[in-house]
Amino acid sequence: MTNSQEPAANSHPGHVTLVGAGPGDPGLITVAGLEALRSADVVLHDALAPATLLREARPGAEVVGVGKRAGAHAATQAEIEALMLARAKEGKHVVRLKGGDPFVFGRGSEELRACREAGVPCTVVPGVTSAIGALAYAGIPVTHRGQSGAFMVLNARSVEEGGANWRAAVEADTLVLLMGAGVLAGCAERLIAEGRAPETPAASVQWGTRPDQRLATGTLADIAERVAEEGLTAPLVTVVGPVAGLAPELAWFDPGPLAGRRVAVTRSRAQASELVALLEAEGALVTEAPAIDLVSHAGSPELCEAVAAPADWWAFSSANGVEAAMRTLAASGLDARALAGRRLAAVGEATAAALAAHGLRPDFVPEQSWSTALAELPAQPGQTVTVFQSNLSPPDLCAALEARGLTVRPVTAYENRPAPLTPEQLDAVRAADATTFTSSSTARNLRDALGPDADLRGALVSIGPSTSNAVRDCFGRVDREAAAPSLAELVRAVVDVLAPSR
Repeated sequence: MTNSQEPAANSHPGHVTLVGAGPGDPGLITVAGLEALRSADVVLHDALAPATLLREARPGAEVVGVGKRAGAHAATQAEIEALMLARAKEGKHVVRLKGGDPFVFGRGSEELRACREAGVPCTVVPGVTSAIGALAYAGIPVTHRGQSGAFMVLNARSVEEGGANWRAAVEADTLVLLMGAGVLAGCAERLIAEGRAPETPAASVQWGTRPDQRLATGTLADIAERVAEEGLTAPLVTVVGPVAGLAPELAWFDPGPLAGRRVAVTRSRAQASELVALLEAEGALVTEAPAIDLVSHAGSPELCEAVAAPADWWAFSSANGVEAAMRTLAASGLDARALAGRRLAAVGEATAAALAAHGLRPDFVPEQSWSTALAELPAQPGQTVTVFQSNLSPPDLCAALEARGLTVRPVTAYENRPAPLTPEQLDAVRAADATTFTSSSTARNLRDALGPDADLRGALVSIGPSTSNAVRDCFGRVDREAAAPSLAELVRAVVDVLAPSR
């Protein structure tokens, strides 16, 4: 075959899965949808698909935003279908992740047809439509005994584009309008002109099921005015009918004290998930801006030599050091029995928990949860201490141990490197209501990434004293410090500074 010839088609046919991601709360995706997302080679996601779900994509998966919002299209429908089919024909599993349900004004049927015509296998995983889900989170049922025995869902844009039966919409017990933020006044006028009573209860929900969900209530005659007064914009779901009046009585959704507040997490991507989950459980909208990248030295010649060398103590200043040492131990063909006679020291609960995960219990955990506190370990002069640390660990600990007459063997278990941040991530940090810092390097690296425009308008929240010193050096202030150096206390500090009344 010459260089001018095209390569042969992939002998393994690909597959497309159309997945409904639900209306906003990432927990509303189905089990089947989550399984498909986790197995995908390629994820093509809409703007309204919950960003949190993208973390479920497997490492190495191609993740592409193809969202279409009013006035801002990342890709046309034709371009989306072309990319979807091209990747599938390469033998890849493509997940088309769509907000709500693929077949409720989601153009899923068009994409299924494109797959059929191209001979590409396609599966559809339904999702929770915002026409029901968003209203449910506002305490508004689409059916209710004695008030609504049926409901109708209408594309609100059809008031300008045509193609909908507005007369039938007037007769529906409950009418749900989707995609109507920009044409709500026109929809109300049309419904009243067709015979719907102006005093019919109405309600609009923005970002339904998300922590920043907002609600405006009124009547058909004034709902557009109420929405404008409250500042609600797209994405918007509007319901017209007696059930709209049930919202005050049936309201149940309390997303937490950080509801709708934007919090930036600067921790490494590999470690961020627990902190992100804790913040989201309090209602925060989390932006991941990993300012550091942790690179394990597990299996390196230096670590292999360190785990095999005699020592009286192994000292760990972080869970990262524990993982690197344990992986190196396993790679060397050894297990916990090789630690017989060694005593273990660990800084803080997280490091102790990392040892516990390997069936090991630390002999010493200092009261203070910073690395220099390890200098207090109950070792005798002349004993050997192997310290598993990062490339950025200050020399203070080793110097303090040596001053006690101990032989110290420092070993770099992992590297702490600056991680590049995108302009979008930096803009999100600048706009955040709070930014969290879990180490000195997260502060220094974020400041360097921000450059001359390093001023942050939101609260700066630190996990502990040494981190606070770095944040203060970099940004001139610290607004809150965690009562104890743990992720739970860090989240509590964010709540205290952003929602003190709660």
